[in-house]
Amino acid sequence: MLTRSITPTLHRLAASFPVLAMTGPRQSGKTTLARAQFADKPYVSLEDPVERAFANEDPRGFLARFSQGAVFDEAQRWPDLFSHLQGMVDDDRRPGRFILTGSQQFGLLAGVTQSLAGRVGMTRLLPLAATEIPAVTARKLSLDGLMLKGGYPALHTQPVEPSDWFASYIATYVERDVRQVLNIQSLPTFQRFLRLCAGRTGQLLNVSALASEAGITANTAKSWLAVLESSDLIHLLPPYYRSFGKRLVKMPKLYFHDIGLACWLLGIRSEEVLALHPLRGALFENWVVGEFIKARYNRGQPAELYFWRDNNGLEADLIFEQGEHLQMVEIKSGQTITSDIIRAGQRATRMAEDDALAPWLIYGGDETYERSGVKIYGWREIHTAIGSN
Repeated sequence: MLTRSITPTLHRLAASFPVLAMTGPRQSGKTTLARAQFADKPYVSLEDPVERAFANEDPRGFLARFSQGAVFDEAQRWPDLFSHLQGMVDDDRRPGRFILTGSQQFGLLAGVTQSLAGRVGMTRLLPLAATEIPAVTARKLSLDGLMLKGGYPALHTQPVEPSDWFASYIATYVERDVRQVLNIQSLPTFQRFLRLCAGRTGQLLNVSALASEAGITANTAKSWLAVLESSDLIHLLPPYYRSFGKRLVKMPKLYFHDIGLACWLLGIRSEEVLALHPLRGALFENWVVGEFIKARYNRGQPAELYFWRDNNGLEADLIFEQGEHLQMVEIKSGQTITSDIIRAGQRATRMAEDDALAPWLIYGGDETYERSGVKIYGWREIHTAIGSN
């Protein structure tokens, strides 16, 4: 079994709350992790129609089997569970008693918000970060190989081709998840919409333009984007809210939580094609942003990551707050550091003036060092930068 960085957070929250909930996209490893870390608890999958029928017909009898606690997988499949658990945990506040997992974040969060507020520790498990992939830590996987494969655990534990796995994943996701919450008349239109989203990786999201190209209304596009975001397939990175006295770009930037899925949706099937693809720079940026997001979630923190761009073209690919200061991060996919790239990293701090820390530059090469006041991190050392914030 792969070691997951979120494990200490799970146990910390389970020691404080009577209920622990873990959300995330399908196949990110929630069930495997919950069963392994809480092996002393009975496991119940509410995807099982027999268990779900029992729960619906006789909820008291169903839950009587689990008075000492349980792992309830895909908890949102039985919405009444949350109100029943409320009464049980109010009578017995022992920490770590119930573990809930769910792929549809919107379904699980709705139940938690209504019934279990203040009683549940929330976590989100995304696909594997680079530090959780043995082939990366052993230096057996190249950058392009990693981007092509992505971070879903099955692709690193089973002998399956990424192209075959992602094709099945998208079909399953559309059939099982999207149709449960959206009245989609044309699945091909939705799949085209997904591919158009992948083509906007790392770019400002103009919803009207996206809707027009997909042949749907802007309201439909907003609805579909909300489902993709709630299902932890995409992340909309907001612009930093401080103006610095300048006019701001207000649109978010679109990223996929899994870089391999983005590559597959773009039709990239080999490292040779990826190396020459016009979106390789944007895909590398997507991967870097994704590593920061995963690290935050694994520590039980909100993302609280931003970008900056003003109408004069001054920009920073990634910004986050460090106390009263701001950390600017420039991202470049090339393997060689040039003077122009260094100057780009330096420019990113000018907007914040005295509030800015020494800028970081994360690039597609291997070396890590400092140059002209810019801290430069090779892609394999990205965890060094992430671990310091």
